[in-house]
Amino acid sequence: MPQMQLPIFPRGVEHLTPELAVMCQDGRVAYFNGQMPVFIHPQDDLKTFRMITSQFVVNGNCRQRDITRVFGVASVSVKRAVRLYRQQGVEGFYRKRVVRGAAVLTAPVLAELQGLLDEGVEVKAAAKQLGLKPDTLQKAVRAQRLHVGKKKS
Repeated sequence: MPQMQLPIFPRGVEHLTPELAVMCQDGRVAYFNGQMPVFIHPQDDLKTFRMITSQFVVNGNCRQRDITRVFGVASVSVKRAVRLYRQQGVEGFYRKRVVRGAAVLTAPVLAELQGLLDEGVEVKAAAKQLGLKPDTLQKAVRAQRLHVGKKKS
């Protein structure tokens, strides 16, 4: 019959479960199963924290409420991270965010618009000339992507 090892943990750990504990020391977070460290990451590495805690939940090592209790994070953020892990795996935490680029005011259109505005054409007239909405151009002017020249008299 195999001999069971007592769950002996290092001093100063916080228990997630009776088998899994966590300790933060010298800017590093270490997760332990008894004396053996399971995973270590820097304290300020939020992506890795979300990944490993989600992995613990998905693998059945702990529950979502254990994570919220020990780390004081919102339960909805733990649920989102677990969903991301289930859908995309580890890679999902380290992918670059997909952001939408300029749909209407691309670089060539901005250059053409700036040329019209430099000639003294009003914003509404420039928008009409290029088939754009005047509000789109006003927004670009407020964001200082376009600069309105002084009106010619």
